[in-house]
Amino acid sequence: MGSNIETRPSLSIPGADGAPNGPLASSEGFQRHLAGLVALSDKISDIIFSPGKPPQVELNGSLRAARTPGLEALTPEDTAAIARYLTERNAVAAESLAEKGSADLSYSVGEKARFRVNVFRQKGVHAVVLRVIPVVIPTFEQLLLPAELRHVAELKNGIVLVTGPTGSGKSSTLAAVIDQINDTRSDHILTIEDPIEFFHRHKKCTIHQREVHTDTPSFSLALRAALRQAPKVILVGEMRDVETIEIAFEAAETGHLVLSTLHTIDASKTVDRIVGVFPKSEEHIVRTRLAQTFRYIASQRLMPRADRKGRIAAIEILKSTIRTREYIEKGEREGKSLVDAMNDGDTDGMQSFDRVLERLVRDGSITVATALGYSTNRNNLLLNLHDVAGAEEAEA
Repeated sequence: MGSNIETRPSLSIPGADGAPNGPLASSEGFQRHLAGLVALSDKISDIIFSPGKPPQVELNGSLRAARTPGLEALTPEDTAAIARYLTERNAVAAESLAEKGSADLSYSVGEKARFRVNVFRQKGVHAVVLRVIPVVIPTFEQLLLPAELRHVAELKNGIVLVTGPTGSGKSSTLAAVIDQINDTRSDHILTIEDPIEFFHRHKKCTIHQREVHTDTPSFSLALRAALRQAPKVILVGEMRDVETIEIAFEAAETGHLVLSTLHTIDASKTVDRIVGVFPKSEEHIVRTRLAQTFRYIASQRLMPRADRKGRIAAIEILKSTIRTREYIEKGEREGKSLVDAMNDGDTDGMQSFDRVLERLVRDGSITVATALGYSTNRNNLLLNLHDVAGAEEAEA
């Protein structure tokens, strides 16, 4: 059984036996097929199985067909079989899929590949999206993370948030931070995830990883229990509700370092999101607690490189200083915005998205068009890049 991405040369998938339905004839065949798809390129971030289409992979941010003999167009029966293989050993996921129409879970193909999976129903049939999780925990150097974020591993308390849209690399960044703490400190680390993504082994630290729905019913219950389990560092996969955020505040205020994520596009929107979750009558106290407990808000946007050989992250960094704490507590206003503070905060290790994008354009990492597409203030960035933009237009 072979597979190729569009017009690329066919790559053999080990263990193919030519049976009817090929790789979908059995759970073992499906696992071999998954391993073969991942082996097509180390730049694949997602795999999608959808009725009416061949298996698809997201490569460097673009969705492409991975054509496989016998699977030129998946049928509803094919995707139902895939859903069954993925959930057959996970009763909670199978029940969620049956009752709620979707399920989140993790899935492994031995030691070859790991995935964060969402199985769901659409138009009455199943579809599946698998996010590829690197088997090896990425390093700061591999992710090209700003040096300022290394200081997170030195923090003893407070809240550190990594934000961005789905697929922007938040989990990878936090995994690199946890791994650095594991290398440099002797502490108890507890993670609460849905599902567990990167597997961390004990190094200098002792690490316990709890999976929502498997080891605990919810983030909030696990986080509440964590306060009695003596961790120094707590990673919460996502701040999803008022109760989880409230307990995270409490944990930070009682001497824990709390790391978590939010699906927000930048630092300012992250503050708005947290404050907005609570009743309006509590806004002042929430702003005060956030100002006192946050240490960093790092927001990520993942974009294609100019050479099309992968993607690169632009990372905005908001750091706790007298000025940023004031703006969070009292609210932003004309001339006193968090973006202003980040633009003026180079010496403190802060940086705004548009400053990072300008730098990436000038060093040739991304194009002007890409930068403008991902910018916070397009007109201001275009003005700052007028010399480079003119040169690109002339070349075109």
